[in-house]
Amino acid sequence: MSGKLPRIVGFDIARAYAIFGMFIVNFNFCFGALGDSSPAGRFLALFVGNSTAIFIILAGMGVSLMSNRDNYSAAEKKKLRSTVLKRSWFLFAIGLLLYNWWPGDILHFYGGYMHIAAFLLFVPKKYFLWAAAICIVIYHILLFIIPVEAGWDLQTYNYVDFWTPLGFLRNTIYNGWNSMFPWLAYFLLGMWFGRQDWQSKRFKRGVFITGMVFFLLFQLLRMVAKNGVFPEFWTFYIMSEYIPPYLPFMVITAGFACMVIPICMYLGARFSGAKWTQWLALTGRMTLSHYVIHLTLGMVLFATLSGKTYGGLLEDEMPTAPLHILIFSIFFFAMSVVFSFFWSKWFKNGPLESIMRKISG
Repeated sequence: MSGKLPRIVGFDIARAYAIFGMFIVNFNFCFGALGDSSPAGRFLALFVGNSTAIFIILAGMGVSLMSNRDNYSAAEKKKLRSTVLKRSWFLFAIGLLLYNWWPGDILHFYGGYMHIAAFLLFVPKKYFLWAAAICIVIYHILLFIIPVEAGWDLQTYNYVDFWTPLGFLRNTIYNGWNSMFPWLAYFLLGMWFGRQDWQSKRFKRGVFITGMVFFLLFQLLRMVAKNGVFPEFWTFYIMSEYIPPYLPFMVITAGFACMVIPICMYLGARFSGAKWTQWLALTGRMTLSHYVIHLTLGMVLFATLSGKTYGGLLEDEMPTAPLHILIFSIFFFAMSVVFSFFWSKWFKNGPLESIMRKISG
């Protein structure tokens, strides 16, 4: 078997969904109020964690799909590893540059995930799930060794010693926004997904049902925890969101991803010829560019329209209404879709994707 595998439209639609969720989460973090209890505020909160998990899982799928065929020669394996390593370094560098503007950057972590993935490309797929579980276990062991709040100013969510050797290592490995442990587990789950047969209706249905069962079970556990059934420590552990990303959070977000991705795969297969799926797929193929654009141009535009000052940290002025954040996110996503459509008429890949491929081969 040789040549590239055909691109999966549903995969790109899922990426478009993930980047839309990232728009909502990041605009809300900088300009909204994370604890807003209004219906619109609660709706925005649904994207916290879930969108990031899907984004990382799809990243793992993308890397895995690059090497998802049989009988690679030694030279081909070496070339693929080299390509993934170069892309990981590119993303790491871009992410660190972006960090000066956006402290919640995920790209340098993304580069770290890819760097590890380069050495796992050709291992049997069953080991991806074992490795994902080990990542979660290691994180929980580290909780007993290093205070989870180390380095954080929890009033602003600024990581105060990021640019020191110890702070950088701690942030990257353990308690950054998307640190290697445990967030690499999502990437490895994605690599396992990338080795599966997404043409199989049975497999897609199985992933959806499995995700739904775990999602509902742990949501039920949270409902019970809210009623004070458990001791204070376990209530906090079960209810924790994003920081720190304890096991219940990871199961819920992974379960949600396991529902969303098969739905997107179904839509991509069912409506593959429709214009809306093609436009969303084009957007999904440029998620790297859209990620950087929304954190630069998008943040400046939102700050200008709302009369705010962008600081890259938690909102310290009067929060913008969640409905306004949702409307702007939808508007900016629509503009991203239009941009993707017209850009693709002249170029095969997005702006940053083209540069990355030029560097990595």
